Amino acid sequence: MNKAVSTTLRTPRQLVSNGLAPAATLPDLEKVAARYAVALTPEVAALIDPADPADPIARQYLPDARELDSLPVENADPIGDHARSPVEGIVHRYPDRVLFKPVHVCAVYCRFCFRREMVGPNGDSALTPEVYAAALGYIRLHPEIWEVILTGGDPLMLSPRRLKEVMADLAAIDHVKIIRVHSRVPMADPARVTPEMVAALRVPGASTWVAVHANHAREFSEAARAACARIVDAGIPMVSQSVLLAGVNDTAPALEALMRAFVECRIKPYYLHHGDLAPGTAHLRATLDEGRQLMRELRGRVSGLCQPAFVLDIPGGFGKAPVGPDYLAPDSEAGYRVTDFCGGVHAYPPRP
Repeated sequence: MNKAVSTTLRTPRQLVSNGLAPAATLPDLEKVAARYAVALTPEVAALIDPADPADPIARQYLPDARELDSLPVENADPIGDHARSPVEGIVHRYPDRVLFKPVHVCAVYCRFCFRREMVGPNGDSALTPEVYAAALGYIRLHPEIWEVILTGGDPLMLSPRRLKEVMADLAAIDHVKIIRVHSRVPMADPARVTPEMVAALRVPGASTWVAVHANHAREFSEAARAACARIVDAGIPMVSQSVLLAGVNDTAPALEALMRAFVECRIKPYYLHHGDLAPGTAHLRATLDEGRQLMRELRGRVSGLCQPAFVLDIPGGFGKAPVGPDYLAPDSEAGYRVTDFCGGVHAYPPRP
């Protein structure tokens, strides 16, 4: 498809020299890269078909001049992380769980990222030992915290040694029972998922879950599938998260293939996110109505194992709301109207 890449590509000039972007776009892409981080691993670069202007992998990772066009409704912190951050490194939005962000770099940088202003070389800095200790202290002082979600950045960018330390520190807190790790690494840089990395994920005192992010079935390379298998074979359950993206997965066949790929890898589809109002991402956002219709079509096409929850993060830090289609409505008489997967409407309970 394109010439082999041996190192992560981090500049528009490298994208052009490797045939992934036209030379004429270089000035615009350099303006984008000056504001938002760029990184494509060799594994991701190998998936891109430069001859296809609508390539769904390229659309996720290659910078686009439209990223410099922000709408009034867009926000540098679209889901309100800062508003719900009691101490640096922690987001406490729901009573029983917190986000813990020990790292702010990623293997790759998605063009639709809702934390695009916070991650990358020019983003937030790594937690100092003092800030890290304060974040752990906050978790210790709040016995209602049952689950800690490691995010960032991508926590699997930590070394196995450092990841093991973080996991052990969290598991040592008596009321923390679940540690969930959110990562793109198994798909974007599967070689990082070494036996040492997998061993670091397992820790006495807490149960580990891994949420892996993918948006198109083509991301499931042989190496990515093997990386996920190493995690699952170690007894670590996996769930998925995806973003509904215009031109990437906004058709029923594309979503069907993506969700089936997850399940074939023993990954339970968990969340399909409506695109957040991050700056410069309007060209990648499908509409809520399109998402609801796609979820209705998915219900009729694939097994219940393949059904994610379609969710919207309410701007301002108010959490996720399920926004999928409705199948149940009150009837004008006693009872309800229920819509089946083919669109037929039925009375419940059935009328004599």
